[in-house]
Amino acid sequence: MIFSPKNGRSAARSRRFAKRVALWSLLVLLLVSMLSAVRPYAGVAPIVLKTEALPFSAKEFYVVKVVDERANKKAVAHIIPAPAPGAAPATAAVPVDLQGGGLQAVQQFIAKGIPANKKLRPIIITLKEFEVKETPAENGRVQGQAVTAMKFELQDEGEIIPLTEYKGGIRYNRPASQVEAVEPALRQSLTGALAYFNKWMEENVSTNPRLAKSIKVIFSDYTAASAPDTVFYSPSRPLNWNDFTGSPSKPSKFAAAVFPGFAYEGRSEVVNGELHLYLDMKVYVLQSSSWVKPDSRNDYSLNHEQKHFDLVKLVAERFKKKITPEILSVEDFNSIIQYHYIESFREMNQLQDQYDAETQHGLNKVVQEQWNRKIAEELGRL
Repeated sequence: MIFSPKNGRSAARSRRFAKRVALWSLLVLLLVSMLSAVRPYAGVAPIVLKTEALPFSAKEFYVVKVVDERANKKAVAHIIPAPAPGAAPATAAVPVDLQGGGLQAVQQFIAKGIPANKKLRPIIITLKEFEVKETPAENGRVQGQAVTAMKFELQDEGEIIPLTEYKGGIRYNRPASQVEAVEPALRQSLTGALAYFNKWMEENVSTNPRLAKSIKVIFSDYTAASAPDTVFYSPSRPLNWNDFTGSPSKPSKFAAAVFPGFAYEGRSEVVNGELHLYLDMKVYVLQSSSWVKPDSRNDYSLNHEQKHFDLVKLVAERFKKKITPEILSVEDFNSIIQYHYIESFREMNQLQDQYDAETQHGLNKVVQEQWNRKIAEELGRL
């Protein structure tokens, strides 16, 4: 039995439906074709960074933290994927990350290779670069470069002390089909950075002040018998009028003037992991800046000027007592010492002004005698 359409409208609907089916079929075929075209280069699995024993044993440090400062934290590699059998070699690299993420994989690698011995120095590693980049090479091969850049810092009782930085890596050339060659390149690059730092620590631990575990301050007094235009403080060598070789820069109502001061010279060295600071104190009078009027060369006036010199010696001794290991740090000991030196220099000037004001520049003999006794007592306690 043959059925025929009831009317023309039904036939038109059937034709439109057939066209839609044909269009959808064409789209599906196109999509399948596109997927087939990219299938040889898609689906590159995350790289599994193998943990292994390192070619060294860290005897001076452990890693307390790894900080990730890479510009691209989403992928450690841009890999030329292996082509499907019979397909042409790929020409564009695809991004691939480490399994679990770059930071976590590096942390696990370091934790496995460098045990956390907390008796050693705690080191912060900042990961600046860690990546592989590949490009097509001749004869269907792939060339790649693995780069690792790190910054190493010492964590010391709340201080972060910069130590050194590293940047290096390796180059390789592999068959296009052997994508598995990427992981060893990353691992070797990372191992190279850690091995560099381990060697740096071994070479610097005995000599680098930043690695010192403690500080020792050693003061000495510079007591040269003579020097051009300078008298250095010595209890056995008080001032005499021959030390006053200068002239007043302008008319003065005072009988004499002396210009004492103090300074220090320093050097440092590391001895058995301890930073030794050697500070040589110089308490001095500049002869050409000191003067006396011819009719004022008497013992009383000379004693007044000598007490100015003695006051500087006392301030210098107080400065010594301030400079203790407890206030210093291996990172910034010099600026700390400088700060206390400036403060002591201000104290010296204030004390000199107070002495002259209270003694009326030596005219008040009663008060002068009080200062004589006070200074002598304090010098006697040194």
